[in-house]
Amino acid sequence: MEEQVGPFIRIASDKFPILPGEADELVNEGMYGKALAEYLIEKIRERGYESSGYCCEDWGWWIGLPGFSFLFGICIYGRKGDSGDLDLYVTDGAAQDRRWSWQKFRFIDNGAHSAATKLHRDLIAIFDADPEVRVLAIDLDSPFAD
Repeated sequence: MEEQVGPFIRIASDKFPILPGEADELVNEGMYGKALAEYLIEKIRERGYESSGYCCEDWGWWIGLPGFSFLFGICIYGRKGDSGDLDLYVTDGAAQDRRWSWQKFRFIDNGAHSAATKLHRDLIAIFDADPEVRVLAIDLDSPFAD
């Protein structure tokens, strides 16, 4: 199944440091973001989402969001900058927004696009509501585009 992602949200905050022992959990060296994953698990629940937990992937951290008819979650990408602070990016991880229906014999919309759009708005609202988090960009095509 091909994965697509929406626009990336870039944030900055001292609130999300590299956690003790986090480096031992990484699949790929330098892809941090566990503290942000733990924070978002709590915050998305306040907005009505369920979570199946989080894990480290080869590209970063994944928060699973069950209850949808497609694979859905939050992707977190973080790497240490020259100053030692984490450069953090967040986006949705949604499966294709169309699937083949043999019953209708055509592609049908599975709701992934509208769910990803809502999640994107909710993530921005979570970050905007926290005075310790600065939103640097909300519409990037990819992380670490420098």
